[in-house]
Amino acid sequence: MNTEFFIAKRVFSQKENRNGISNKIVSIAVASISLGLAVMIVSVAILLGFKNEVRSKVVGFGTHFQIVNFDSNLSFETNPVTIDSSIISQFGQTPHITHIQQFAIKPGIIKTEDAIHGIVLKGVEPNYDLSFFADNLVKGDIPLIAPEQQTDEVLISQKIAQLLKLDTGDKLYCYFYNEGESAPRPRRFIVSGIYNTSMSEFDELYIIGDLRQVQSLYGWHKSEISGYELNIDNFDLLDEVFYNLREITMNNATENSMLRVYSIKQKYSMIFDWLSVLDMNVWVLLVLMLTVAGINMISGLLIIIIERSRMIGILKALGYPNIKVRKIFIYLTALLSARGLLWGNIVGIGLCLIQYFTGVITLDPASYYIDTVPIYFNFLYILLLNIGTIAAIILMITIPSMLVSKISPVEAISIE
Repeated sequence: MNTEFFIAKRVFSQKENRNGISNKIVSIAVASISLGLAVMIVSVAILLGFKNEVRSKVVGFGTHFQIVNFDSNLSFETNPVTIDSSIISQFGQTPHITHIQQFAIKPGIIKTEDAIHGIVLKGVEPNYDLSFFADNLVKGDIPLIAPEQQTDEVLISQKIAQLLKLDTGDKLYCYFYNEGESAPRPRRFIVSGIYNTSMSEFDELYIIGDLRQVQSLYGWHKSEISGYELNIDNFDLLDEVFYNLREITMNNATENSMLRVYSIKQKYSMIFDWLSVLDMNVWVLLVLMLTVAGINMISGLLIIIIERSRMIGILKALGYPNIKVRKIFIYLTALLSARGLLWGNIVGIGLCLIQYFTGVITLDPASYYIDTVPIYFNFLYILLLNIGTIAAIILMITIPSMLVSKISPVEAISIE
């Protein structure tokens, strides 16, 4: 049996029955570890949940990739792309691509009796994946976009509905301008459903309708669209897939046709830059929590070493080398830290579970894009936090434990 570990366990169990000042200081150190770990678990769970929620909403509107005419820019007026089954097949054979769909967009104005509002009509095909809007539907139904017949039904946001006092079943009068035309092109739509994603940048702008409506507004042929949208199965592979798609578009470029690939990070770079800043905030918090816990544990260890000077002197007198005596206190620190980690996990995971199932803590959707604090459980991260915490604390107390080598056996044993 490991003698140093055995002695550390005995000291650990004896400390529980002491009422001295050293026990109080050690208890504070253990409590700081528990609190620090709980805060780290909650912080990481909220960060991951927030990033996943916001990212899924942005991807829901724009998919992972948009492939448009090279002459188009990030504005809402686009030059047409001719549907090419050959390049669609190449996109589909690209690793990690899960869905390909066609779309067309056209900016316009909604006019009611007492208000006007600028919008973008996003026309989608029958094959378009509208599950994101179905998940965020608050009233009515998703427009029925059938292959056989063009529909006048559109999906609007709750924000637009409130601004213009619209409801499902209402008629919607829109006006669209084309370059070189003196008069706008009017269209009458019917509101089939109302969605709400809490992302005001998108909710105030987009209405969803039939792709053939947009083609008609531009005067395009039925084989002309604004571009393709592609989804992948793993967001972490976004850059890798981007380069593969760009290579395909370059290989298929001609004098009269060239496609450009936009990733969701490029199109909405400000949102993703903001999410990246949140990572730095959490790292700062993790370092602060570990530092506070480590300093408290160092203080507790020093008190224990001073209190156990007589034991250290006896061990040295029996021939125990300094390195083995130091190992006793490192083991003791690990045992105390383990107790702190146990309570930290209970408190941290418990708080996360309460928020996950009840959503008791709410947020302002206008500022945070979501209405409750999101929680995302990743037990690998929780395990890494536990391992990292105990490793960091043991590393921090390695130098203070060298105080053992300064204690003289003769002087220590003579202490009453």
